[in-house]
Amino acid sequence: MPAPKPTQPGAGKSKSAGKAGGGKGAAKAGGKDEKPAERVVAENRKARHEYEIIDTLECGIALVGSEVKSLRAGRMSLDEAYGRVEGDEAWLLGCDIPEYEKANQLNHKPKRQRKLLLHRREIRKFAGQAFEKGLTLVPLKMYFTNGRVKVLMGIGRGRKLHDKRQKLKDDSARRDIEQGLKARRGD
Repeated sequence: MPAPKPTQPGAGKSKSAGKAGGGKGAAKAGGKDEKPAERVVAENRKARHEYEIIDTLECGIALVGSEVKSLRAGRMSLDEAYGRVEGDEAWLLGCDIPEYEKANQLNHKPKRQRKLLLHRREIRKFAGQAFEKGLTLVPLKMYFTNGRVKVLMGIGRGRKLHDKRQKLKDDSARRDIEQGLKARRGD
């Protein structure tokens, strides 16, 4: 007796018959709730020390091909970078992406202004808040997600010297407490 034909297309196939070799579909085993993997290119660690970060926003950035190649090689610096709003556009200034050696004539300027890709309402809300309260737009990290370069921008209030010292004390005390608790659990 012949086997009955499936009523739905693909109903007779096993689940492993989909993509062989674990292509892009194999990475998303958890479903839609799972966050896409990030590959951090650069992180501005000084920003968390120099500024009290009030709010953050992920935004895209307009780059040329040689800049993306240089970022994929892991070469860039956010140490002196900051954000600025001019009219209805947001810009990243002072970000150093070195030239890509193999690009030759089609290379970019390492410290050029780069446009941040935000919706107008985000620019008005995020940057307007920074302008009104005298806060600074600071890039916190740059990373790849789903093959696109993203920048995590933060609104920060500059810390005074005594605030920085107090933060270091608090962090040190918190670390000591955590180490003490770990040592006690291990005994």
